Amino acid sequence: MSCQKSIHDPRSAIHAYSMNEIKNYTPKQIVQELDRYIIGQHEAKRSVAIALRNRWRRLNVKGDMQDEIIPKNIIMIGPTGVGKTEIARRLAKLAESPFYKVEASKFTEVGYVGKDVESMIRDLTEIGVNMIRQREQECVKGKAKDLAEERLLDLLLPIKKKKAPPVDMTMTPVRIEETTVPEEEDTSRTREKLRQMLRDGKLNDRKVDLDIGPKPPAFTGGPGVPMVEIISAGGSLDDISSNLRDMFGGMFQQGKKRKKVPVPEALEILTHEEAAKLIDMETVTKMAVSFVENNGIIFIDEIDKIASRSDLRGGPDVSREGVQRDILPIVEGSTVSTKYGFVKTDHILFIASGAFHVSKPSDLIPELQGRFPIRVELNSLTKHDFLRILTEPQNSLTKQYKALMGSENVTLQFTDDALEEIASFAAKANEQMENIGARRLHTILEKVMEEVSYDANERAGTTFEITSPYVQKCLVKIIDNQDLSKYIL
Repeated sequence: MSCQKSIHDPRSAIHAYSMNEIKNYTPKQIVQELDRYIIGQHEAKRSVAIALRNRWRRLNVKGDMQDEIIPKNIIMIGPTGVGKTEIARRLAKLAESPFYKVEASKFTEVGYVGKDVESMIRDLTEIGVNMIRQREQECVKGKAKDLAEERLLDLLLPIKKKKAPPVDMTMTPVRIEETTVPEEEDTSRTREKLRQMLRDGKLNDRKVDLDIGPKPPAFTGGPGVPMVEIISAGGSLDDISSNLRDMFGGMFQQGKKRKKVPVPEALEILTHEEAAKLIDMETVTKMAVSFVENNGIIFIDEIDKIASRSDLRGGPDVSREGVQRDILPIVEGSTVSTKYGFVKTDHILFIASGAFHVSKPSDLIPELQGRFPIRVELNSLTKHDFLRILTEPQNSLTKQYKALMGSENVTLQFTDDALEEIASFAAKANEQMENIGARRLHTILEKVMEEVSYDANERAGTTFEITSPYVQKCLVKIIDNQDLSKYIL
């Protein structure tokens, strides 16, 4: 985002940011980026890549038509551990969009105790505000550091104010500036020496007295007036308590406390304070709301848990249907009141997911089904997929374990046949027990790595090779004993 534009024109800044960051990613390039972290699931990757590209296309549309184009929301259908959440999370990270994940089962119908559906928009807005604030602070970081450096030098070398000597009318007048210039020059030279020592890190062992106060309210509606969110009748206790803290937080703030802090920490605190002074909080709020409305992504997990089977109506299914009806206006486009202002949900992208073992997508109420026009089915993972997951991704589990052991100066190596054996055990365990997808690799590898992880500090400077026989020794008894494997794997 352009620092200069963002301060003066929030709408053009968000538009420019979206154009600059998203236009370079074609759907094929988005899929290639996702392939670096997620194995398989090409259909799901294609769908989210098209959805992200359509955002850039909408921003290129001129006139009123831009507001008429709404995002095509997606439902991902597949068992746990196949990459549904990871695809959405990596997509948001790639687009640098505000991203919020929520479980649909946590919501309750209005009037019941629990979390109301509007809270997801409030939480997403909070994330967007923090993202914009951090970016604006990065823009002014250089100037803030210079100002903080001056304040720190004032603490290290206080300027002493001398009282003027009494005037004796019988004495010959003396020109004051002639006597004070040498002292000012000495102070200036000393200050510059301290500045250089500070930059060279020679003052890191020193401590200074710093007045540290409580954090002020995030944003205010005016000087000293906290911005208050309007509480609806269906708001949860969490939302009400959070709102009251924001409302009364500025009224009962404690005074500043003087603490001795090391020079590097003091410089960091002062830089943060100066950066907060330099950015316009009102502009940041407007930018954040626009950013969330145009770039926000909400991932609703476990949506199958609120689907009511057509042959089982009544009882808890009544509440489930009520949650669906509460979610419906948020997904189809409405205006939600937050402490940062009103947020429109018309162009927020919603990605839902669920295993749908008991229910099916058609068990959702028809109105909600219509708001998720794209349905993608993710495949269960095979032995071949597990083998690729162990080796291909940029942050694969084997690379993570090698890095962990490397911190103990132990060189960890996996043979090809050992990796195949681990993949085979993971696939077999998923067949015999509950299918938890790629998460099974975590439990398998932890069991394989147990011995070397326990005494790694005693193996410093050595190489530990994990082979197929070693994997079998660690796992074969557990896999064969199904009763035992249910508790360990």
